[in-house]
Amino acid sequence: MTLKKQAAGLLIAGVSCLASGAQAQQGLTPDKFIDPVNMDLTVRPGDDFNTYANGAWIKNNPVPAKQTRWGSFNVLRDFNINAVKGLLEEAQANTAAPAGSVEKRVGNFYRAAMDSARIEKLGYTPIEKDLKRISALKDRQAVLAEVARARTQGDGSSFFGFSVGQDRKNVEVMIPQLSQGGTTLPDRDYYLKDDARSKKIRESYKTYITRLFSLTGTPEAAATAHADAIIALETALAQAQMSRVEMRDPYKTYNKFAVSDFSKTTPSIDWQKAMALMLVTGQDTVLVSNPAFFVTVDSLLTKTPLPELKAYLSWNLLKSAAPYLSSDFVAANFAFSQALTGQKVQTPRWERMSQLTDRTIGELLGQLYVKKYFTPAAKQRMDELIKNLVKAYEIRIQNLEWMTDVTKTKALEKLHAFTPKIGYPDVWKNYNGYDITSAAFFDNIKNGAAWSYRDMVDRLGKPVDKTRWGMTPPTVNAYYSPVQNEIVFPAGILQFPFFDPNADDAVNYGGIGAVIGHEISHGFDDSGSQYDKDGYLRNWWTEEDRTRFMARANQIVEQYNGYTVLDSIHVNGKLTLGENIGDLGGLNAAYTAFKMTPQGKSSEKIDGFTPDQRFFLAWAQVWRTNILPEAAAQQILVDPHSPGEWRTIGPLVNMDAWYEAFNVQPGDKLYVAPEKRIKLW
Repeated sequence: MTLKKQAAGLLIAGVSCLASGAQAQQGLTPDKFIDPVNMDLTVRPGDDFNTYANGAWIKNNPVPAKQTRWGSFNVLRDFNINAVKGLLEEAQANTAAPAGSVEKRVGNFYRAAMDSARIEKLGYTPIEKDLKRISALKDRQAVLAEVARARTQGDGSSFFGFSVGQDRKNVEVMIPQLSQGGTTLPDRDYYLKDDARSKKIRESYKTYITRLFSLTGTPEAAATAHADAIIALETALAQAQMSRVEMRDPYKTYNKFAVSDFSKTTPSIDWQKAMALMLVTGQDTVLVSNPAFFVTVDSLLTKTPLPELKAYLSWNLLKSAAPYLSSDFVAANFAFSQALTGQKVQTPRWERMSQLTDRTIGELLGQLYVKKYFTPAAKQRMDELIKNLVKAYEIRIQNLEWMTDVTKTKALEKLHAFTPKIGYPDVWKNYNGYDITSAAFFDNIKNGAAWSYRDMVDRLGKPVDKTRWGMTPPTVNAYYSPVQNEIVFPAGILQFPFFDPNADDAVNYGGIGAVIGHEISHGFDDSGSQYDKDGYLRNWWTEEDRTRFMARANQIVEQYNGYTVLDSIHVNGKLTLGENIGDLGGLNAAYTAFKMTPQGKSSEKIDGFTPDQRFFLAWAQVWRTNILPEAAAQQILVDPHSPGEWRTIGPLVNMDAWYEAFNVQPGDKLYVAPEKRIKLW
């Protein structure tokens, strides 16, 4: 039911934060940008740089009960969510705001979201009619029609994923895209593995399903039977899904069909009719990420008993609605989340609703946000930093010893074609047609999801809108889009520890400079490097250069495969490869750019640390993190980013400058011989 945005090459899992300038206004500017009080100076940096740089902070900052992890990003998010709360409460209290104004619409949404008494009184009645409609379905064609109807109305998404996006081999065209989906657990492996943790989570999942059905009046025996049938169906879907590693291959997931030809592979599904029900008309081709998966979908639609199909559709409605219904539904939803992540207590309602407002109408809230918190000076400084990082990347490409001149020329063309976006969109979404009322929270959620869906399908048949953003302005994150060949930095990331106008260059280049370099590097990672300067999925490499590139990339895979969490769970080097290349390439480029600055050329110490030491310490403090064991185990399965400890250390052990800065010598635990240090970008 919640509105979701997708973007390639994220820096981290999405969280929100306050923009540059707000920190100083709130009196939160640190006394020292690199503070020894957060370090453990008893540890040799060459033995454990993460503990050396962050040990005292990690010891003194356990995970709060309402969180699953706690690190620099979470500190920023916690600060920011309070700032967003202030904006929302101001909008809510502004009764004089004109009807239809940004303030009125944002205030109405938040007021309805915080009206817990009204929400409690309604129970599950907001979805009662929908549940009755599903229960009354008479045949499989009616089931198919409901699958289509539900996703257009914000009532859940079952069996498969659907989106509208640019054709990777014809990027000026928007095209319907079908993907694997239909499962609830965060990864297919939760259905397929028989280790103790996976079994425990499946049991918790069964309890969750049973509980939600019971809350709608379903007898316990029937609710349990529904849970068994739903898990069996989702397990069959999981068995047909590609792994996350396989899904990273942009060619393997690019399968274009004429709609009529694709329908031949699924005899029970006429995709022309199905897409018309999904409000998609006039389209004769479709992209399919995993065609074999849809053969399984077709089989399940044919063989699964009708009552079980209806139970599955009811479940997709229930689980999408549960966080927005009365407290018993919310509590059941949180209990299941606890099993997955280990979170101790529910996040306060005001915080959840503030986040929801950002997710649902983020470009209305964003207008209020940037007006108060984003400064032109921050944008100007980012423009300068981006130019410096592009120049550094240019120098590094020109000096690559493993790449021939013909491929270097193509790489430089792509680099110079990058489009940076900073702060917030030039053109705001107006959400015309989305009625937001202060009296009906669930209607606001459902109408928002329906509006978002229509906004997506309306892009078909129109020129690609390159002004659109995949993140809201308050987000402390960044991304790279391969089909747009753009790097995007929302306002929220432009503050400490990434950036502070009062910080020395070492801190800013080790922070936001490495972020810029990271996003540039996504254009040259194992996946992004397969797109050319115009965003087309087409080869621009010589065969020999591509072979040399992949040989080095495979060394990175092996490096990270050797890292563990919880003593026994290994990082998945293939799943995290793109992000690890981003970190290695980004930090190297940031260091090259830093060495162009006056401070980078000097040896003057600040607070006892040389400029180079401050650069690497700034990088380390960005990734300091405590994480619950359950969340750490889940991250390994579902997150393409390596854990914070290994994001800190992984790039450094391949950088000669780090060894020199901290006098790391043979015999130190992190020491890697010079000839074995991985050089890529």
